[in-house]
Amino acid sequence: MKKALLLLLLSSALFAEAYTKADRIKDMQIMAESMSQIQTGFFYNNNEIVQDGALKLSDAIRRVQPPLEETEEKDPMTRYMNQKVVFSNKITKKIDQKAKIILERFKAGDMPQAIQAYTKIMKQCMECHSQLRTW
Repeated sequence: MKKALLLLLLSSALFAEAYTKADRIKDMQIMAESMSQIQTGFFYNNNEIVQDGALKLSDAIRRVQPPLEETEEKDPMTRYMNQKVVFSNKITKKIDQKAKIILERFKAGDMPQAIQAYTKIMKQCMECHSQLRTW
């Protein structure tokens, strides 16, 4: 049984498709829609809208990956000079954390803190786009 499960896991990992530029564009569009949805929830003071937007944002940001050629770069000097992988992982983590803060703070009725977390997410978005837009 264990061997069959291991074989199934390995085969699914081998046949998993690479994360493409089209996938990244789709995820970026989902993130933009999610941010808009969160903002709409703030305006209407509607927890369901905010929650839905924050969960969609977290889901989409977890899927975003650097280009395959950067993650598989063999030259250590090139990897050192091109820190996009490390940079994107940091931003992904920060955005996911701030989305959770939005959920917690808005539900607790702490609108200023929820809006501050939203603003920090927007800052991370702009920072990423200014640094990595060439993806």
